[in-house]
Amino acid sequence: MTDNESVPISKKTTTEKPAPGRRGELLATAAEVFAEQGYTATTVRRIADAAGLLAGSLYYHFDSKESMLDEILSTFLDELWAGYDSVLAARLGPRETLEALVTESFREIDRHRAAVAIYQREAKDLAGRPRFAYLADSQRRFERAWLGTLERGVADGVFRADLDVRLAYRFVRDTVWVAASWYRPGGAHSPEEIARQYLSMVLDGIAVRT
Repeated sequence: MTDNESVPISKKTTTEKPAPGRRGELLATAAEVFAEQGYTATTVRRIADAAGLLAGSLYYHFDSKESMLDEILSTFLDELWAGYDSVLAARLGPRETLEALVTESFREIDRHRAAVAIYQREAKDLAGRPRFAYLADSQRRFERAWLGTLERGVADGVFRADLDVRLAYRFVRDTVWVAASWYRPGGAHSPEEIARQYLSMVLDGIAVRT
């Protein structure tokens, strides 16, 4: 067998029985490897080595590395949208909605840091594959949610009338999600504290008012 294929191999290559939670552990390991090396450059053998398994043993749990990537990304996005939909359903004011969306985003980075890094790196290329068409759909939903909040804020007089909402959206989006490149769970600051500091800088600025 080769190391880099996405083609299923017989699961009879191992007699290992799945242990409770083992699937999640393997996905977490695969996510870290994909985030570090990129999806195309990552081989099944590399994931197996990181997990302490023979390469064939992974096929007892997953039929391909594509399946692993699909589960990693879909799990992250399902949780992200559960949080976002809850925020949007609350019908808060524009500023409060923006604050809640930012906070939820940092919470997802805390829960799925590697998946966020993979999404940022791979989503554009993956979205063209039928199996990953949901990535483009999610991006369109994401843009509508954030742009809609900013537009509502301008219309309600909460945000500046001269605000370029699309530029503001790109700035907020990129500066939030780039945190996946440096954030590590269990650090000195909780995701809520990071969100609070971030929002303070974005909404109130960093200069002392005179």
